[in-house]
Amino acid sequence: MAELQLAPQPPQTLRSAFNRAARTLAAAGIGTAGLDARLLLSHVLGLSHEDFIAAPARLLDAADEARFDALMARRLAGEPIARIFGVKEFWGRDFVLGAETLVPRPESELLVEAGLDALRDGTPGESARVADVGTGSGCLLISILADHQSAHGLGVDISLSALRIAAANAARHGVADRARFVRANWLEALAPKFDLIVANPPYVPSAAIAALPREVARFDPAAALDGGWDGLAAIRAIATAAPARLNSGGVLLVEVGAGQAHAAAGLFADHGLTVDRGCDVMCDLSGIARVVRGRRAR
Repeated sequence: MAELQLAPQPPQTLRSAFNRAARTLAAAGIGTAGLDARLLLSHVLGLSHEDFIAAPARLLDAADEARFDALMARRLAGEPIARIFGVKEFWGRDFVLGAETLVPRPESELLVEAGLDALRDGTPGESARVADVGTGSGCLLISILADHQSAHGLGVDISLSALRIAAANAARHGVADRARFVRANWLEALAPKFDLIVANPPYVPSAAIAALPREVARFDPAAALDGGWDGLAAIRAIATAAPARLNSGGVLLVEVGAGQAHAAAGLFADHGLTVDRGCDVMCDLSGIARVVRGRRAR
């Protein structure tokens, strides 16, 4: 009996590959199916957005299809696009990521905005010192230093892997000569005093982590998420140590979870920082109280 020969499948065009991928991602419940399909295809083929639109009939060769299928499998398993690419845009700059760094969120840009305002409003520019506690990729510190070019900063993290990535990002964005990175647990054993301390600490209650979207629960480092039984363990530690690490008039800015701003403001006040709940609790674009500001008295 003659062996059945299967006809080779014709190569896919960019359009057909996109349509198939978008349908597959949508069927898997991924709400950004079309965007993700375009980003993955553009990444495989090295296309800009404009090139992608202009070349719907471009053919994918076998190597292209294999690479694309591998990336699709990762996305269907829940891995975020930023983790697949290993980079995430934040405050207008791209930051390299690693397994022990959080993917920067748009709401955290409020920390950068408020930090830059604090430096402009109250700190002598030439002597401004900034600390980023739990620096991760370094996106907060680096963004502030890049936009306030007379400031110097210190990034603190317990993870050596994260510190290496943060240092590489500092070099990538031209601030390595003004940024240092040290291994420490929050503000413990830090001798210098600072004009500004910023932090995006873990603030998810331990019991709530399993209910987070799988892109977060499975792929963000647990140490960057788990805020203890009430979500406030790291915020409590920072609020306790920060006053002694702030110069006169210095500012502490901390990102908090939904519903935590009142408790965080109370912790700041309990440890001697001035907090005006009318203007020192700042909301993100979704209207969630996201950043709490405390100031050491002059």
